[in-house]
Amino acid sequence: MRIPEYEIHNESIKFQINGNGKEKMEEEKVRILVVEDESPIRNLLKRLLETNDYQCTLAANAEEAREFLKKSHFELILSDQVMPGETGLEFLKYALPNYPETRAIMVSVMDSPGIAKEAMELGVYGYIIKPFEANELLISVENALRRRQSEINERCLRENLEQMVQERTRELQEALKKLRKSMDGIIQAVAMTVESRDPYTAGHQKRVANLAYIIASEMRLQEDKLEGTRMAGTIHDLGKVSVPSEILSKPGSLNEIEFGLIKGHALVGYNILKDIDFPWPMAQIVFQHHERINGSGYPQGLSGEGILMEAKILGVADVVEAMASHRPYRPALGTDKALEEISRNKGILYDADVADACLKVFTEKGFKFSFDSL
Repeated sequence: MRIPEYEIHNESIKFQINGNGKEKMEEEKVRILVVEDESPIRNLLKRLLETNDYQCTLAANAEEAREFLKKSHFELILSDQVMPGETGLEFLKYALPNYPETRAIMVSVMDSPGIAKEAMELGVYGYIIKPFEANELLISVENALRRRQSEINERCLRENLEQMVQERTRELQEALKKLRKSMDGIIQAVAMTVESRDPYTAGHQKRVANLAYIIASEMRLQEDKLEGTRMAGTIHDLGKVSVPSEILSKPGSLNEIEFGLIKGHALVGYNILKDIDFPWPMAQIVFQHHERINGSGYPQGLSGEGILMEAKILGVADVVEAMASHRPYRPALGTDKALEEISRNKGILYDADVADACLKVFTEKGFKFSFDSL
């Protein structure tokens, strides 16, 4: 079906939009690619668009249009649907994904809801049926260009916001890293203060913290819980600052009063830490590291799920390290004896998952305490 010639008069072509309409600089005209196989319609569109201050490039088919796209940038494509060779829809399926800054309107003699729907789903902004009114086309072009600019502005704003968020996140992560490094240094200093009063357990807290971290890693705890377990392990015996050094280093067995003072270190550690705003429940982990899952531990006699997982892990690591190393009242029992204790009381005193992870890191992963090679 051939489109009848339009009679174009300048007074009917000129088109202005007041208020927030387009403002085009002469040297920066909007570039429109017209893809139309019929020469009269092609020339009509060229005159109509250029009279309204658009820069227009004409292509007789999709193949020519592809070449123009390779050489120049266009804000908008006006494409016919029925053309020799590649259809308009097939051409736009190539053009729109490959030239994302370019938008499109279809101008077709085919009044096909199916093609119109497919075009809209592809991202085409409008579907104009020939023959068309001049103002109808110009309004569609103007709306398409406004929508295009709005989408570009929104995308730029989104990208700027994302960049700002990323930069701010990096700054916060760096600040957090510095804060945790400082916190780690303070905790290490506190740990050294505790161990300076008890030379027989020097390095104990560090070794317990290291083993607890590895057990927690084997159990695939979240990163935050891993770090909290390690930090708590580093100062889990903080409360021993309240115990006289002669009791800590006493070579013989402890009497009931002395043992009661030793057992009080968990509560003392909790009281020291409870008002400090750590990112982890440090005070509770320290408070619970001598609890046992059957309720036979101290100081609260907690059991099962009432004990934090970090404290269960720390409790196992503490027992293994203490049995494997030298103490004033006995020689080192060795790692094998310590692992026998954990295996024998798995599910009784010690959480079964924690015990299994502990045994695995020694027997399958080759973990050793630093004193094992001495």
